[in-house]
Amino acid sequence: MNLLDIVSYTGIFVFAITGALKARTFKMDVFGASVLAFVTAYGGGTLRDLLIGVRPVSWVNDNIALLLVFTATAITFFFKTNFHQFRRIIFYTDAAGLGLFTITGIEKSMVHGINEEYAVIMGVITATFGGLIADILCNAVPNLLKRGELYATVSLIGGIIYVVMKHLELEYNTNLIICILIIVAIRIYSKRKRLTLPEI
Repeated sequence: MNLLDIVSYTGIFVFAITGALKARTFKMDVFGASVLAFVTAYGGGTLRDLLIGVRPVSWVNDNIALLLVFTATAITFFFKTNFHQFRRIIFYTDAAGLGLFTITGIEKSMVHGINEEYAVIMGVITATFGGLIADILCNAVPNLLKRGELYATVSLIGGIIYVVMKHLELEYNTNLIICILIIVAIRIYSKRKRLTLPEI
């Protein structure tokens, strides 16, 4: 198992926790939490695979990834905290997942022959569309579409930085880790400083 696999599985686990925690805020049962965890963890990657023609999609026959989703749901079920802490935990796990899945999406797209520009777009889709689908299932306004929210924008910035840094003489794993940290840091900083995009 290489570093990219570890990053991918970590992203699945983190986004699954995000989905399960979100299910709790909407007072869903364990089944509903499992569905939301699964959608959050796999939605973006599934859409990416369909767009670039990967068959079967990446999660089919991947028992480790499926186990991570159920483990994340179980941990969330036994972990009790108040609503305010929920929101903070969801934000930080989501920020981590954003960084992990952006880079995973870019790398997996490039492995299948997608050029760098479209690989960055696939990275953004991988990182953001699982949460978008989960929010729609919860009948909530998706983070991706919230006014001024720096979410997909952060993924895009980090993805561009990652692709540019691949052309530098920088060790592969170092580049990967640096860019994940950059995405997470920008996401957290933009939220704390309330940085927003201009309205149309």
